[in-house]
Amino acid sequence: MKKLILWITLLAIAAPLAASAETINAAGATFPAPIYQKWFEDFHKAHADIQINYQSIGSGGGIRQLTEGTVDFGASDMPMTDDQLSKITKYKVLHFPTVLGGVVPAYSVAGAASLKFSGDTLAGIFLGNIKKWNDAALAKDNPGVKLPNEDITVVHRSDGSGTSFVWTDYLSKVSPEWKMKVGANTSVNWPVGLGGKGNEGVAGLVKQTPNSIGYVELIYAAQNKMEYGSVKNVAGSFVKADVASVTEAAAGAAKDMPADFRVSITNAPGKNAYPISSFTWMLLPDKIDDATKKKSIKDFLAWMLTTGQGNAADMFYAPLPKPVVAKEQKQIALIK
Repeated sequence: MKKLILWITLLAIAAPLAASAETINAAGATFPAPIYQKWFEDFHKAHADIQINYQSIGSGGGIRQLTEGTVDFGASDMPMTDDQLSKITKYKVLHFPTVLGGVVPAYSVAGAASLKFSGDTLAGIFLGNIKKWNDAALAKDNPGVKLPNEDITVVHRSDGSGTSFVWTDYLSKVSPEWKMKVGANTSVNWPVGLGGKGNEGVAGLVKQTPNSIGYVELIYAAQNKMEYGSVKNVAGSFVKADVASVTEAAAGAAKDMPADFRVSITNAPGKNAYPISSFTWMLLPDKIDDATKKKSIKDFLAWMLTTGQGNAADMFYAPLPKPVVAKEQKQIALIK
């Protein structure tokens, strides 16, 4: 009986302690979702009193929920625009770059491994001007490769997506026709194609649809064992996305990073720079009234910028350049 009473007493003491664990809710980009989930799990193991819940709903959804005040922070692969920022009046939004990634042209074409794509060719495919896999433009990019006389099925995102912004931002830089007819945004009026929700949705559609092509963040192509192509960069080199080529794309931006961290690095210079690369951002309020939650979030950011960066390369992301980390560490102090 005494043991039973002791156990009941201990449970009564433990219950409020467990209930006091700080829960932080966040939502947004699917592009960095795999590493964010790992980070939040690892951080929780080291800080059992802090639980971060993340909904992978796309950059547009993350910005919307942050604006509506239904999450503690958002996540996006596209920096918020001045117009979006102006709609939040209770606080200023701080952009924290977290890792870098590459958006790759993933495809499903029997017998066609390691294809190459110039920017004009990708724009032509997604505009619907290039309709066949054996089109002259694709043959020019891939001399000696036997391409099938099959219709191309284009797959794009159906939701508001930072991955779409990175892709369309790149196409807008390399194709005047794309810039004029479609432009760059998280959601655009796609000239052709099927829509999939999230990076995982696009990856799934491409895998199950013969002769298709879509765009996904590198880790989704790697995890799903998908073929993805090399892309021609400013220097004229066909470069395949990997940690090194994405890192090189960020080299110039690291030197001239704007104070608010809102920057595009698509079509970056560098002989081995992968041209469809991007930072991805966490979007944090600069004012958090709940003192415990504020400390928990600041502790996580400090951990993410140090320990967390060590996970990046293993998950096909490029870690942040050291000068960017140093600037972000100073920005943490702006959260009051």
